[in-house]
Amino acid sequence: MSHLTTETASQPECWRRAADLAATQPEALPAAGERVAVVGCGTSLYMAQSYAALREESGQGETDAFAASEFPSARRYDRIVALTRSGTTTEVLDLLTRLRSTTRTTALTADPDTPVMAAADAAVVLDFADERSVVQTRFATTALTLLRAHLGLHTDAAVQDAETALAEPLPADLLDRTQFTFLGQGWTVGLAHEAALKMKEASLSWTESYPAMEYRHGPISISGPTTATWIFGAAPDGLADQVRATGAHWEQSRLDPLADLVRVQRLAAARATARGLDPDHPRHLTRSVVLTAPR
Repeated sequence: MSHLTTETASQPECWRRAADLAATQPEALPAAGERVAVVGCGTSLYMAQSYAALREESGQGETDAFAASEFPSARRYDRIVALTRSGTTTEVLDLLTRLRSTTRTTALTADPDTPVMAAADAAVVLDFADERSVVQTRFATTALTLLRAHLGLHTDAAVQDAETALAEPLPADLLDRTQFTFLGQGWTVGLAHEAALKMKEASLSWTESYPAMEYRHGPISISGPTTATWIFGAAPDGLADQVRATGAHWEQSRLDPLADLVRVQRLAAARATARGLDPDHPRHLTRSVVLTAPR
């Protein structure tokens, strides 16, 4: 069994621990009313996008999300939250170093023995959600669960849905699809982007991701009998029928959208196995992107 499969299966317990931990971090995490930017790279960027949308939707303050390398240095924020599993990602560390003494910073990380602990003003360590697989699963969803809980938006039902997502069989015909499109609205757009990344990394699947309403403005033309369109959460009126009319598989779950992401993680692992790939070690990827300084 791959590390990816084992770590995917451990998420319900990780989410329970993260929800408990959120209550003990009042100073490290953003307070209501603060102007906040959330940064990350890859998977962490997509979790940042989801959190930013959730925080604004819940009325707790203006919140932006950026790739760490694209942070707009001229903007002013009350706090920067950086998501970094490894704590060693070059772009994140460079940004936190530049912001030192000018903006309050918090890091969410899985490893307490990495440079980010010194680079940030405060840190929340989710070491129980660290991973051996290069492909992120439980750290990402656990970090978002911690942030959802801090916003008062996490419920036990999300954990129960994650258990359901692990227990229910996946639709059999998804393994044979040649292309996948993932959609979301509001905070689930970040989940759609993460789902597309997971399938690319682990199984070399061809994927796309869009806000659901944007899908009709061109991308739906790729849909057909060999493709699948998967939406997280509610769908715009009429979209399901429009996708089915193309012959594509339409996938929509009643589960909490974060729990639905667990189903995509399982699908990525299953497709990797079916194709004879190692889902723990995707080609050309490493656990952390650490750039060497030019000489």
